[in-house]
Amino acid sequence: MTPKGEESAGASLDDRITGALVGAAVGDALGGPVEGYSPDQILERHGGRVHGIVGPWNGDEWRTARPIAPYHKGDGHVTDDTLMTHALVRVYDRVRDHLDAYAIADHLVPDLMTNPRWIPELETETIPLHRIFLAEKWLATRLHYGHADPREAGVGNIVNCGAAMYMAPVGLVNAAHPRAAYAEALDVAGAHQSSYGREAAGVFAAAVAAATAPGATPDSVVGVCLSMAKDGTREAIERVCETAARYSDFESALTPLRDAIAPYDTVGPDYRSPSLGARRPSRLHAIEELPVALGMLLVADGDYRQAVLGSVNYGRDCDSIATMAGAIAGALGSPVPEDWSKRVAEASRLDLWAPPRTLAAVAREVYALDMERRRAHEESFARLGGPSCSA
Repeated sequence: MTPKGEESAGASLDDRITGALVGAAVGDALGGPVEGYSPDQILERHGGRVHGIVGPWNGDEWRTARPIAPYHKGDGHVTDDTLMTHALVRVYDRVRDHLDAYAIADHLVPDLMTNPRWIPELETETIPLHRIFLAEKWLATRLHYGHADPREAGVGNIVNCGAAMYMAPVGLVNAAHPRAAYAEALDVAGAHQSSYGREAAGVFAAAVAAATAPGATPDSVVGVCLSMAKDGTREAIERVCETAARYSDFESALTPLRDAIAPYDTVGPDYRSPSLGARRPSRLHAIEELPVALGMLLVADGDYRQAVLGSVNYGRDCDSIATMAGAIAGALGSPVPEDWSKRVAEASRLDLWAPPRTLAAVAREVYALDMERRRAHEESFARLGGPSCSA
């Protein structure tokens, strides 16, 4: 089972960053082939629950079958969740400091549009823009072609988990400082999302940052999320996590967690036929993915394997749910199964351990810059008659 708070307290920054980013990618790959289906459909298709990496839903006909063609989802292939996460790591590597909405316009969008990379689901090398979903293509439309103010470019996009799904790096650069992670993610996500989609990005980044703190537990992570989340996002997290606390195995929790999030989810019961009000701005609603990921984290008591498998078998947008649950569980220090991570890395032709190394170095540099800025502020404030500097 997962390390408890006292057992994971010794995990290093590098360990937690690696756990979070590798954990997110593996969760993404496991959830991809069953995305969009219900728990009952998954059960019937696989003759039981999914317990690891599986093949495409439509087998060898994945290229032409609907509705997921032409993507090779399954067999350990990561999806756009991981492509976007790694792209954001590259932006941090370039900027070597905190990010804002302008960094998305200046660095992330050009990266998506001009740098060919191996795209596992397309089984070819091409620019990431050819794979990412329409809600992410919005970034190129609004920022590159529309020249929108980056801080407001997310307004008008469909409200979904598109920004939240790749915000783990923001939480990791702000390790153990969830309030800073929340603020930075809100700024970054302004280029991509609005309303509860942007809010979820901030809360997810805060959750990852909270999970890196020594002694953190699933309960403490949820507590941090509830202290920061606003409006429907807060209510949805509270309701789902209250429900999750009554269960200790994901099988029995699948239906109750869906029932708990349903009043806040705009998509509706049929994931592939969204309701009329789906993905529209609202102060009353929330994305489904983050509250359910936190709920599965509680059900699993922080155990990576169980949190991810619960997220995968939940269905619906389960690649993003498992991405988020995997990132938080990994940041808490629960180990990612080595057989899963190796297979995903090989199948996706990705070095899953290079982005964590890069981001760990960036996080240390940013912390050093923050300390310099803090000391300069303390000195100036003291000269104004405030308290003396702490150092």
